[in-house]
Amino acid sequence: MKLNALLSAWVGGESDIDVTGLALDSRKVIFGHVFIALAGFNQHGLLYAQQAIDQGACAIVYDPAENGLTLAAKIKGLPLIAIVDLGLKLGEIASRFYGFPSQKIDVIGITGTNGKTSCSHFLSQLLDDCAIIGTLGWGERGALRETINTTPDALSVQQMLFELLGNDKKTVAMEVSSHALAQGRVNGICFKGVVFTNISRDHLDYHGTMDAYLQAKLILLDKPGIGFAVVNLDDPYVNKVIARIPGSVMTWGISATGRILPGMECVWVKDMYHDAEGIGFTVNWRTNAQAIHVPLYGDFNVENILATLAVSLAMGSDLIGLAHKLHFIKPVAGRMEPLGGGLLPLVFVDYAHTPDALEKVLASVRKHCQGDLWVVFGCGGNRDTGKRSQMGNIAEQWADYVIVTDDNPRFEASSAIVEDIIQACQSNKIQAIQNRKDAIHQAVINATAIDCIVVAGKGHETYQEIEGVRMPFSDRQVVMDALNMRLVNL
Repeated sequence: MKLNALLSAWVGGESDIDVTGLALDSRKVIFGHVFIALAGFNQHGLLYAQQAIDQGACAIVYDPAENGLTLAAKIKGLPLIAIVDLGLKLGEIASRFYGFPSQKIDVIGITGTNGKTSCSHFLSQLLDDCAIIGTLGWGERGALRETINTTPDALSVQQMLFELLGNDKKTVAMEVSSHALAQGRVNGICFKGVVFTNISRDHLDYHGTMDAYLQAKLILLDKPGIGFAVVNLDDPYVNKVIARIPGSVMTWGISATGRILPGMECVWVKDMYHDAEGIGFTVNWRTNAQAIHVPLYGDFNVENILATLAVSLAMGSDLIGLAHKLHFIKPVAGRMEPLGGGLLPLVFVDYAHTPDALEKVLASVRKHCQGDLWVVFGCGGNRDTGKRSQMGNIAEQWADYVIVTDDNPRFEASSAIVEDIIQACQSNKIQAIQNRKDAIHQAVINATAIDCIVVAGKGHETYQEIEGVRMPFSDRQVVMDALNMRLVNL
């Protein structure tokens, strides 16, 4: 593509330079690439311009903000093009370069506080040729490639869509975070449908207030061309979400409590029950009623299943066929992932790291628990401190034994985080063990065979971040080691 054709919507010019690629990272520039220099939070991308030039950049497109013009004046020898608010426009630029891939593949954007990962992975199992972009990686389920963020940067997203399209994928289930929406990372994407799982407290260290957090989520509904939107009718914020949905968009409402609203397609549940193998219920849609059993745990997973059902039905799938697929659906790593059982306590590894998520996990596991309920959890450092005492109170309310431990302390003192969590707790059921491995072992070794244990907060993560260093750590592996140790001693 010629440089002038690539940027014609934003700047004028007659440059006929051939562009062979785009790069945000100067280390990844090769001959013929355009180096994209954003005005970053900590530093400007133009600080790395010389490395990009040395590696063969044919031009530099930069944001003039944050000292950009001053830095650009020192660079010679190749075209420099200034574009105001480049970060917000990068998605559209990248989409143009890659031939507008989202217009040729069905992209389902999934946002909300909890459930994004589960919904994306469940959709990948219900829909044919469905890929994933999200927290656990991108590509085909079972062979995901790593992503740094829940929603990658705008350039990477377009590259991924282009490659997935080339691999004959028909649909992409994509997690869309509030950070990504606020920063424009999904600008330039045409969404076939969007899903709002739920809204509860999270990321207030970034957004400041719940209203700002909600408004960031609602940006997803402003994207052009959306065909349908799935909303959770049981969520306290649902009316604000519905009010933002454009009139041209078909609304689908889901409810695990039987709620129905006029003027939309409704998919709802009755006769829910829990057993040792998972959850059963009857799903209703229009005049159809279908019995479903899923090998999953947690009432919130019913909401996740309903959301994926609504998306699948909106895209033309058959309810009976979907019910058959759901009978064999696989749980998501680190999302209410069951381990142990039988002669050992049943342990659930879950990513719950917000007050709402922790309460839902504990309330759900309580329904499966014949003995005592244990919980091992902590809170991350350098993040929203206000949720810590809330999570302590929730753990104290629902569990019989509470072990508070490290999560990702980052640059905070672990003891200070623990103190924040337990400051409002009043019972003697709480124990603090800062070493996370020791805390998990303490629960697994001391619980009875009829007890249930929730290890919450890290889920799929394979590291623990302390003082800026990510050290290998897997809740799942630590749980398995502890269970095996106990099994040997039976």
